[in-house]
Amino acid sequence: MPNYFLITVWIAQIIIALILLQTLYFKFTGAEESKFIFSKIGVEPWGRYFIATAELTIAVLLLIPTTSKYASIGAMAIILPAIFFHLTILGIEVMNDKGLLFGLAILIFVLSAFVTWARFAKL
Repeated sequence: MPNYFLITVWIAQIIIALILLQTLYFKFTGAEESKFIFSKIGVEPWGRYFIATAELTIAVLLLIPTTSKYASIGAMAIILPAIFFHLTILGIEVMNDKGLLFGLAILIFVLSAFVTWARFAKL
């Protein structure tokens, strides 16, 4: 495998991890946006804490070579419901974010699918 491809996979993993880690502050501190989202889907506060803990775990596992392929599957599994809720209950734009959260969810899904493919192909 060419080195530039492996570097691309690592960059994707780091981007996913950074996005997941960045949102933890809002979920764990109970920011207004997080409370709104999880209340709207009917799982506030326990769902917010559960998702935040899962995202923290996935972000760490993405940065470990032996677990990154499984973590990328976990990232897709955790982000699919977010995409679903944006398309059904929440809407693309949440609290005037201009679709940022939805866009980040799509980015995480696409990058995770790429990482899963690349890692399972043993590249």
